[in-house]
Amino acid sequence: MPHPTTQRPGASWLAGALPAFGVIFGALWLLHLPLLRLPYFWDEAGYFIPAARDLLLTGDLIPHTTLSNAHPPLVMLWLALVWKLFGYSALGSGMAVTRTAMLLVAAAGFTALWLLGRRVAGRATAAAAVLLTALSPTVFSQSAMAQLDIAAFALVLWMLYAHICGQRWQAVAFAALAAVAKETTVAVTLTLAGMELLGWIADRRWPRLAAQWCLPRPKLTQAAAYTLALLPLMGWYGYHFHRTGHVLGNPDYLRYNVGATLTPWRILIALWMRLWHATGYMNLFVLTWPALLLWWSARREIATPHIRQQKLLSRVRGNECRSGGGRSADVGHPANMGHPGGIAPNLQLLLWLVVLAQVAEFSVVGGALLARYMIPAIPLVILMAVDVLRRYAPRWQWWIAGCAAAFVAALLLNPPWYISPEDNLTWTRFVTMHQHAARFVEQHYAEERILTAWPASDELNRPFLGYVERPLTVVRVENFTASEMLQAAQQPESFDVVVAFSTKYEPQRSLLPRIAGWTRAQTRYFDFHEDLPAASIARLLHGRIVWQESSPGEWIAVIEIDKVRDARMFTVSR
Repeated sequence: MPHPTTQRPGASWLAGALPAFGVIFGALWLLHLPLLRLPYFWDEAGYFIPAARDLLLTGDLIPHTTLSNAHPPLVMLWLALVWKLFGYSALGSGMAVTRTAMLLVAAAGFTALWLLGRRVAGRATAAAAVLLTALSPTVFSQSAMAQLDIAAFALVLWMLYAHICGQRWQAVAFAALAAVAKETTVAVTLTLAGMELLGWIADRRWPRLAAQWCLPRPKLTQAAAYTLALLPLMGWYGYHFHRTGHVLGNPDYLRYNVGATLTPWRILIALWMRLWHATGYMNLFVLTWPALLLWWSARREIATPHIRQQKLLSRVRGNECRSGGGRSADVGHPANMGHPGGIAPNLQLLLWLVVLAQVAEFSVVGGALLARYMIPAIPLVILMAVDVLRRYAPRWQWWIAGCAAAFVAALLLNPPWYISPEDNLTWTRFVTMHQHAARFVEQHYAEERILTAWPASDELNRPFLGYVERPLTVVRVENFTASEMLQAAQQPESFDVVVAFSTKYEPQRSLLPRIAGWTRAQTRYFDFHEDLPAASIARLLHGRIVWQESSPGEWIAVIEIDKVRDARMFTVSR
């Protein structure tokens, strides 16, 4: 392998990326093989699959079978292209095509993480970061889902890699693609522009501080170049406004994700939860907390001679940076590639700012506290935590093995508190139970009016989602709370059968006591509610449970209303 200083940064990224991409995609596909034929789940079924299908059938970027929420269309274009090439089907093979297409996107993201980690911290750190990120429950579950977050994950990592290699126009191109994959990635783009601007200002006003932090010496035009990445997104919003009269989606979507989020108390709660999702959720704390303690101990110089040697190497690297070697346009100068001292201070600053920018952004926007929104930040946190363990922890490989085991446990086992099913493999049990219920209803109540809530309302009414063979008649309710069921009980003539299910994951034994103030805050700001049990719904609506299935924390039931049974008995007697 040639010495890194003899190789132009980023010149041969394709040659290094293709073998890694092939290995990573093969491993991902095999790990997800049991999940590839599962029907679509939650927001997949509610928006992204219908929008992509509309695009495939009509060629129109604005969906017709679902309300447009102004998400940019890159992921839907990708799915429509794959379906055009390989065919769309509501059978398991069609789901396998869709999920394989998303795994290709995920593999591209992991390849970028490998290249990024290898460049800034060495092969061992990069390999460990890729392994742990792939096993991280939220990332693993989302890797095969037809949603926007895994595309944002991939394009943000490629943007950062190109930026660190000093390939500004490549970085701008990836930033533009990221923006039309998911609009919230503009926070990362603006962070990179801000760092370039900070380096430009610091070099003129505080040169000593700029040298100490190895800040780059960009031209002002380089900082401004990142604003060009916003133009495609602005064009999309202009087109969306022209077609629909709304810039940021339908009014209900805008109110839920922006208007209703701008209160100080909600922002503070969301800030705490976003930090937790990015640094501790789903056993991520098993990696980040020890890394933080080791870093803090090292900062206080409670260290072994080995660690002092690492510090000395870091100081040497800092002297190289101050002499001009690390402050070129290439912020990840080759002299720092795989350096024993770990990730350079300027790169640590950059990566942490990118993480914090996403935490801050989703503390202000985004109505639901979904952990998947932090997916572009999670690999950066993992990479920096692994780098700390490699530098300071004896036998750090054992730490990595232990963290991998903790991630697998979180992927398979649920914690004793509320989670979103899509954050680990709980979503697979959800769709399997709904698939069984849909088959039962289609066999026995295909001509009846079925009372249910979303997403089952779409599952029963849209055969292309993979649950039923023909559309059934659905009467929609918001959820299965007492208030919704009391309202339904006042209109018994409007439905014949009920498909009731848990719309939230409910831990059987909660580790934490229910705190009244916290419950009220969740209800007010984050749509928390408690569904009635199936037996209570049956009593309230004067019906009986004819089919039921459950798994820990989830259940679904089919309830036949008495009038349907009475009518059938009358028909038989005649």
